[in-house]
Amino acid sequence: MLIGSADLLEALKERASQFPGEMLAFVDLDAIKALDAITKRRPELVVLERGFAGTPRGMALVNRVKADATLVTEIRALSADSDFVRILSKKPAAPVLAVAALDQRGTRRAPRFTMTPNLEAMVDGSKAIVVDLSTVGAQVNSPGTLRPAQRARITLSDEAGLLRLVGTVVWVSLQMLPGSNRYIAGLEFVDADAAAVDAFIGRHRI
Repeated sequence: MLIGSADLLEALKERASQFPGEMLAFVDLDAIKALDAITKRRPELVVLERGFAGTPRGMALVNRVKADATLVTEIRALSADSDFVRILSKKPAAPVLAVAALDQRGTRRAPRFTMTPNLEAMVDGSKAIVVDLSTVGAQVNSPGTLRPAQRARITLSDEAGLLRLVGTVVWVSLQMLPGSNRYIAGLEFVDADAAAVDAFIGRHRI
C-alpha cells in the first residue's frame, strides 16, 4: 500500500513498483480511507511519502498501526529522490485471544457505550464531545490539539459531581474543516475508578 501527496504519487508508484504483488495507492488527504484499508486488507508493507510521514496525520497513522497487535505490517518512508527508511518493522502475529487489540473506537478490553449527543468533557483544558465511553477508555471529538502517546487530563461532570481521569492518546484522526480543525481521538485511561466511570456511563449512555 502506498500513501502520498497527489503531485508525487505517480513518481512514488514508479519507485515502489520494485515490490511484487498488488499495489493500492491513496492520496494523503484520504489517510482515514487508507487506514481502513490497512485494517481490513492487512498488507505486509505500507509505504508513506516521506513528507506525509512527518505530518500529524502521518504520525497518527503510524501510531495506529503500531497500536494494533494483530497487524503484521512493515511501514517504510520514501521520497522521490532518496532511499527507503524503515519506520516500523514487521511484528510477529499475536494470538487473537491473548491480546486486547485496539480499533478506531477505542479499546476492546471492556464494553463501549455510545453517549448521549453533545455530552461534553474537558480534555487538557479544552472542551470535547464524548462519542463513546468504557471503563478503560473513550473516543472524543476535540477542537484542541491531541497527539498520539500524549498524556491527557480528562474531566467528566454531571449533576452527580466531577470525575477526574488521566489517559493516554492511543490514536488520532485529524478532520480538516473550513476555518478549523477537529481531532477524533481514542483515549485509554490510566488507573481509572471503574465503578465511578461505569456509574457515569449508566447515567449518559444511549
